[in-house]
Amino acid sequence: MKSDGLLTHKTEVHYRTCPLCEATCGLEIHTANQDILTIRGDSEDPFSRGYLCPKGFSLKEFHADPDRIKKPMVRRGTEWHEVTWEDAFAEIRKRLLPIMKEHGPDSVGIYLGNPYAHNLSAQLYAPMFIRAIGTRNRFSASTVDQIPKQLSTELMFGGNFNIPVPDIDRTNYMLVIGANPLVSNGSLLTAPNMRSRIKALKNRGGKLVVIDPVRTVTAKVADEHHFIRPGTDALFLFALVHTLFEDGLVNSGRLTEHLIGLDEVRALAQEFSPEAVSPLCGIPADTIRRLAREVASAPTAAVYGRMGTCTQAYGTINSWLVDVLNILTGNLDRPGGVMFPKPAAATSSGKRRRIRYGRFHSRVRNMPEVIGELPAVCMAEEMEVPGPGQIKAFITIAGNPALSTPNGNRLQKAFENLEFMISIDCYINETTRHAHVFLPAPSPLERSHYDLIFYQLSVRNMAHYSPPVFELPADQLDEWEILLNLTAILSEKELGSDPVKALDDFAIMQLIQQEVKNPNSTIAGREPKEIMSQLNAERGPERMLDFLLRVGPYGDHFGSNPEGLSLAVLKANPHGVDLGPLVPRIPEILATPSGKIELAPDLLVEDEKRLRKTLRASPRENMVLVGRRNLRSNNSWFHNIETLVNGDNQCTLWIHPDDAARLGLSNGDEAVVTSRTGKIQVPVKVTEDVMPGVISLPHGWGHHLPGIRLETANRHAGVNSNILSDELAVDELSGNAILNGIPVVVMKSHPETVKRISKS
Repeated sequence: MKSDGLLTHKTEVHYRTCPLCEATCGLEIHTANQDILTIRGDSEDPFSRGYLCPKGFSLKEFHADPDRIKKPMVRRGTEWHEVTWEDAFAEIRKRLLPIMKEHGPDSVGIYLGNPYAHNLSAQLYAPMFIRAIGTRNRFSASTVDQIPKQLSTELMFGGNFNIPVPDIDRTNYMLVIGANPLVSNGSLLTAPNMRSRIKALKNRGGKLVVIDPVRTVTAKVADEHHFIRPGTDALFLFALVHTLFEDGLVNSGRLTEHLIGLDEVRALAQEFSPEAVSPLCGIPADTIRRLAREVASAPTAAVYGRMGTCTQAYGTINSWLVDVLNILTGNLDRPGGVMFPKPAAATSSGKRRRIRYGRFHSRVRNMPEVIGELPAVCMAEEMEVPGPGQIKAFITIAGNPALSTPNGNRLQKAFENLEFMISIDCYINETTRHAHVFLPAPSPLERSHYDLIFYQLSVRNMAHYSPPVFELPADQLDEWEILLNLTAILSEKELGSDPVKALDDFAIMQLIQQEVKNPNSTIAGREPKEIMSQLNAERGPERMLDFLLRVGPYGDHFGSNPEGLSLAVLKANPHGVDLGPLVPRIPEILATPSGKIELAPDLLVEDEKRLRKTLRASPRENMVLVGRRNLRSNNSWFHNIETLVNGDNQCTLWIHPDDAARLGLSNGDEAVVTSRTGKIQVPVKVTEDVMPGVISLPHGWGHHLPGIRLETANRHAGVNSNILSDELAVDELSGNAILNGIPVVVMKSHPETVKRISKS
């Protein structure tokens, strides 16, 4: 206790997991009453061991940000008005229900943003709300950057989160393509302090090779870096596969009995020789052959591809071939290769299911559903085009698609013409400024946290529960309460005087009933009411998390494994529980219709014909745009935090010296970049860290629009790269946006050009 003579300040220390990215670093937070004194890395966290990036430190500034919205708001014209929660929900009932009654459930669209994946309440309760709407117009950030990987693993292994991750702490060789884990902190790869992990890899005699059109931070610490022409990754990967077959290096080991489709892959790879692909991808044929041989001959190896491989015309093929390489070299599902995590909070797998693809299609462009959602590139057209199923109302949950999805200008105009829009968010940003009702989400430090999704992608099996650092203010609802109130508005059931309690009880009982009916479950055949009576007494996400932990693979199984996990155990271990290294899980995790690893799924075999045509194409002459990441940036979300945006301008256009000289550009000049969808003006940085013929611009900027309430971000506005990305250009199989290799024209800015851009 500290006293200033008048007030007594109680100093406390809290331990929790950082909720801002996939790394799941442990935090040590010192507070006095309602003030944060310091935030540092938790040195006793068994996973992150004290490491913390700049974003974690910035939680103090985020929590205290005066621009963060804390009261429900209703917009009348251009004016925002604070209202009570009751009034906000009444406005939603008055305006949303008539739209649904007249036009049906598909008249409502919903978008889930990236922070949704870091939010325990949203993950557990948003699905119930979405089912209550009943719409097929479901979109998320997944189809901006990762759905190709989820689709390929759905096809190969029978689950969209059966994603094998590099066992980086035990591997001898790591080939990274289209990923920058030192800056992303891992992506579809939960591994805090990647710098130390890569250093350890090299110290034990291992090798890191990076393939990327940008010499990224990760590339600079690699043993080798090779530039690759954007959009040609599938050709390069197929050439590696070709070499393995040609040189007799295929050795799938113990997986052989669990594979089907090996001969089909051999036949598909035949035309993609290193000599055939080299002129197109820009990597010498002898280098391709050498890399294939190195992966095959290393004691253990892991091939890892990420956002750069997903956001191209052949994103699903890229994602598939990464795992094909790991399988052919015997590195799938073995220590030091790529492995399947075994998360603690997971219900038992059921029987095999059919692939979740193409069960319905978008109305305008007839694009297939993938794992329950439609591609984000469809949103604007589904709002614009009249007819049955047209989106007339829209809901965003922690999403800013106006900046993060293709052709942002078109989407902004579509938002303006909606009849009604609801946003659950912390800020009035480029998207939520269009909402008619704004429902404020609490600070991350005012809610509990558990990484349901990212422990499915972790390089070590971990479990860490974080209680709230601060009590929720009396006039604030948690997300799960917001979502259940919205569900109650849509419910046709009689819910009594406390609809939130009734729906919460219904949700947990449904989960219990499904589990006891599953013959593979640890509580198969048990009485649901008996299980319910043993659960944590807390309501909301705590009770549901307790259930998931206790029926999970390490759980106490409601008495049959008394030493097992429960929420109480995690609360007694504030630094987290280390559940050990990854272990082999095949055939346990396989849920394909065949029960085997589908090495040559029909959809991918058919899509290979599209790729094969590119072998006869000439290399493109035009400049192409790719993205890049910065450790201090978190998509569009943290640009209102002064400590993360101060210093040098992060939003600059990188261009190679040869291209700059040809175009008459120098450092600091303004360049005009034009694509099919739009035009931007941006300051130039001349650097050899980008491949000739390629320019690079970060994603998530453009905070200059009227009506936003982001004072700091507005002062560091930058430009929106997604004005240049094309909603009509997609990976045809998954519908994922193409953000890597956008054809553009670059020229030096002149006063007349500036005037035209400002008018547009």
